[in-house]
Amino acid sequence: MPHHLARWTGLAGSALLAVAAVLGGVLPHGDLRSTPLSIWQGPNGPLIIFAWLIGTGLLAHAWWSLRDAELSARWVLVTAGLWLLPLLFAPPLGSRDVYAYACQGASYSGGINPYEQGVSALPCPWLDTMSYIWRDTPAPYGPLFVVLSGAVVSATGSLIASIALFRLLAVAGLALTAACLPVLARRCGVPAGRALWLALASPLVAVHLVSGAHNDAIMVGLLVAGLAVVASRPGRPGPLLAGGALLGLAAAIKVTALVVVPFAALAAIVGGYSIRALIRHGGWVVAGAVGVVVAVTVAAGLDFGWISGLEQGNLVIAWTSPSTAVGQTIGYLGLPFGWHGDALPVTRAIGMAVLAVLLVWLWWRARSRDPLPHAGLALAATVALAPLFHPWYWTWPLTVLAATTLHARWAALVALVSSFLVLADGTGLARYSKTVGAPLMTLLVIVVVVRLVRSARAARRPVAVE
Repeated sequence: MPHHLARWTGLAGSALLAVAAVLGGVLPHGDLRSTPLSIWQGPNGPLIIFAWLIGTGLLAHAWWSLRDAELSARWVLVTAGLWLLPLLFAPPLGSRDVYAYACQGASYSGGINPYEQGVSALPCPWLDTMSYIWRDTPAPYGPLFVVLSGAVVSATGSLIASIALFRLLAVAGLALTAACLPVLARRCGVPAGRALWLALASPLVAVHLVSGAHNDAIMVGLLVAGLAVVASRPGRPGPLLAGGALLGLAAAIKVTALVVVPFAALAAIVGGYSIRALIRHGGWVVAGAVGVVVAVTVAAGLDFGWISGLEQGNLVIAWTSPSTAVGQTIGYLGLPFGWHGDALPVTRAIGMAVLAVLLVWLWWRARSRDPLPHAGLALAATVALAPLFHPWYWTWPLTVLAATTLHARWAALVALVSSFLVLADGTGLARYSKTVGAPLMTLLVIVVVVRLVRSARAARRPVAVE
């Protein structure tokens, strides 16, 4: 597709998504128990669904068609900015998380520790806008975001103004990514325009990070900034400490950013890997990250309760998480034999164990290779093997991989498919397709495992010398 045609095709898709948001997006007092059928039968139902489907399709097609094109950074930034404009002034799409941010901010500004009590402990004036499942659970976000949420609510005092400010924070996170990603891309030999296109023009960014105002935008921006500082100034204590501090701020938004820190420590080394070099150079990165997380937690007057808050993801059961899909499939296969047990705890525990082993292996492998692409792979593994997968989570690995490797098409494909998993009002399609989706995901897991085993065997096979 020609560049100019892709630009206006994506803008048309974004405009249709804005229409879907106005007619049936994540409205404050929308139906919290909606289904695809109830949306279709409701007011403007067919128009809402078709506007969402066609809008997402146009945006996704325009983005995918230029995934391997030679693009200037300026052209990409202008195009991505145009695509975001219609959604900046429309109601949220795809998730009610922004309402949870507002209520958790109200709790914190009201003197309640959101890690100890759910938002229902403080009669939040907007409690009825939140999903029922999250009203009595502790906040899963880091202390910095809790403080930011409290500041947003205190500064605005209204729900609509709070959403607007959360959205501006998301745009600020994207701006930080746009400023720092080219630095990281040049360090890894990746064209800056291509990296920016994959990372910022994805439908996941427009729909979930900007329209949905997810805090992932801030986390990713800080994470990319930290990696860029470390990668551009290896061996220098001051920049390495600053880069680690930026990674610590990212983890203080969402703790999963800590996955990147060990790889950043490797990137800080000048010369070959050794334990002494790792301590001498990488130690500054680790000290900066850990020190900032602890300092922000103490300064906020909070504790490390967000660690237990992460467990609340187990409450959501969707086949988009491979370990969850395998557990669901085992349950389906057991029904004809009269077995009604729950395999999810086992398969999810196995998934987390595999993740732990995989993260260690990736770090060990990165010692003799470029650690930055391995950081992206570590994020991809973290998202894929966690018990819960939300489409916007995939922006973490996609952004890092876009800047650190020329072989990120598979990550872009995951983002493309994920863009169609949630309807305009936040209704997850995975919930209504589990009997088909879970077995298909399980089959995909089997195929991937078989291919990985074959690749490992081929790599160990001795090469014949003629």
